[in-house]
Amino acid sequence: MHSQRGVSLSGFMLWSVVLIIVLLLAFKIGPPYFEFMTINKQLKATANDPAVRGGTKKDMLNAFMNRQIASDFKSITYQDVVYNKEGDDVVLTADYTVCVPIVSNLRACMDFAASSR
Repeated sequence: MHSQRGVSLSGFMLWSVVLIIVLLLAFKIGPPYFEFMTINKQLKATANDPAVRGGTKKDMLNAFMNRQIASDFKSITYQDVVYNKEGDDVVLTADYTVCVPIVSNLRACMDFAASSR
């Protein structure tokens, strides 16, 4: 005689609930991380853009604002970007916080520090 193998109904239901909770959490927390990667990419592209590299702070921030409009991210604006010049290099940084509602009054707050380095 062989013993039965497989997943019981209660085991299947338990793992399904766990998987659904993990997926819902990932769907809530994932977009701010993707937006952070976009912001980081745009800061690097703006700081390394030869058209505005030798320009003023205003030129650099206007170029970032144009990239922000094209990429359509809303977490920061050009006013949140800190402009620093280190020798010939330009470093753009932005620190911001995103709070995402999970369930009812439970929120996930994430601190991001984007930089052109």
